[in-house]
Amino acid sequence: MKRAVSVAITLAMLGTLAMAQRRFGSRWYRESAISDEARTAREVESHSTGTPTWTNTAGFEKDVFTFARVRYVQGGRGGRGGWSTDLPDSDLNLSFRLQQMTSVRVDPDGRLLHLTDPELSNYPFLYIVEPGGLWLSEEEVAALRKYLLNGGFLMLDDFWGVDEWENAEEVMRQVFPDLAFQELPLDHDLYQRPFKIEAKGQVPNVGRGIQSQDDGITWERRDAQVVHHKAILDARGRIMVLATHNTDNGDGWEREGENDYYFRQFSEKIAYPLGINIIFHIMTH
Repeated sequence: MKRAVSVAITLAMLGTLAMAQRRFGSRWYRESAISDEARTAREVESHSTGTPTWTNTAGFEKDVFTFARVRYVQGGRGGRGGWSTDLPDSDLNLSFRLQQMTSVRVDPDGRLLHLTDPELSNYPFLYIVEPGGLWLSEEEVAALRKYLLNGGFLMLDDFWGVDEWENAEEVMRQVFPDLAFQELPLDHDLYQRPFKIEAKGQVPNVGRGIQSQDDGITWERRDAQVVHHKAILDARGRIMVLATHNTDNGDGWEREGENDYYFRQFSEKIAYPLGINIIFHIMTH
């Protein structure tokens, strides 16, 4: 696995996540078809009216971490959105916060790619959203298996309830027939740095999150009240796949500028610390 960033990453070890909310107007939208020619998140129209921009030192553009999102055909028995849910704002906002809160240099554009893309091995981190509706071809299953066994990492996020879990689990069973998901304990190294995470917090969509001020409900369905972080490990105990189930970290990244309560309660406290810890862990293991 070719590393987009040196394994010897130095992060700013911060005790708390102290950040200012970037305020944008809310823009409610429907997911629309995105051209297959779009190769980066930056090419997709912002849904929160303004993603951050930044540049890296000339000559070092490739010596960066890149948030890479997987395109897929929706064909599973669950799921409500698709591969582009929360795009581009979730990808670019997390990338910005990673660069802001640590010393990691981060690609300001992100990457969109299919599992069969010949450049897949250039990206040590892959993100699949809404895997409750995920379906992979035999060719994609083989490509993902090879990628993960060669040192890559996959994050599954934003899927809720029993049906969506069963679909995602079934797809991953095609990738690794002999390996099963296991709940990641909170004493695992992933939760220790750079931020100490002591609970598996639930991030609802922004509408549900704002309403939770009044009713305290953060889950999106009755069979999705408990958050799970389940992992598939290789023979050495390295995390190859991490599924964050019954939570929507992508909305926590995407919607940070639309409501102060949502930002403080869900983006700042849960979604960003977890996202940054995951990236730190997989890039140093």
